[in-house]
Amino acid sequence: MIWNIPNLLTVLRLLAAPLVAVMFLYFTRPYADLFAVVLFVGAAITDWFDGYLARAWGQQTKLGTMLDPIADKAMVVIALMVIIGFSSWSPWLVLPATVILFREVFVSGLREFLGDTAGTLKVTALAKWKTTLQMVAIAVLFSQGVFEHYFGMSIWGMDSEMVSAILNGDEPDLLGLQWKLSGAEWSGRIGLWLLWIAAALTLITGWDYFRKATPYLKG
Repeated sequence: MIWNIPNLLTVLRLLAAPLVAVMFLYFTRPYADLFAVVLFVGAAITDWFDGYLARAWGQQTKLGTMLDPIADKAMVVIALMVIIGFSSWSPWLVLPATVILFREVFVSGLREFLGDTAGTLKVTALAKWKTTLQMVAIAVLFSQGVFEHYFGMSIWGMDSEMVSAILNGDEPDLLGLQWKLSGAEWSGRIGLWLLWIAAALTLITGWDYFRKATPYLKG
């Protein structure tokens, strides 16, 4: 059956991709960020489950093989666009995002050019790990917006001297400013580190696909 559980999970992940941008258009932060975190954690889980169930139940189909990488790419590309759009366009964020986006377009172009021989560019285990790491990195980066929002809400109406006194430990931290600020700082750092690692894996898997496609590009 085409519409088995693994394929349904893949289709749900594909339909969820544009919801990331829609949530940031129609809902205020941090609710949109929270939704994005849940969405990407769920996407990373279902990305593993749909492949595992398809193999375990013998339900691998051409439709699922086609849709799975498309759903993954749609999730990652749309989310990176949203993150960059709401960021300060830091080069430390834009550069790995550019590498990831370029690779996805490049490999998609290779597959389209190869046509019937595109089976030579089957998704590898390292490519699956790359996608999972991308989704985790994006989820962590979205969580930074949640911490930042609640930190901003907590210091509303305070002057800078009071905020400094609380963060320095001179005044009681009744609103949890320290852990909210730390959460924002560390989620941003960890998310960025993970995104750079994902970008490195992206380059490695992109080169691997290009190497496999080279014999078909001659002549």
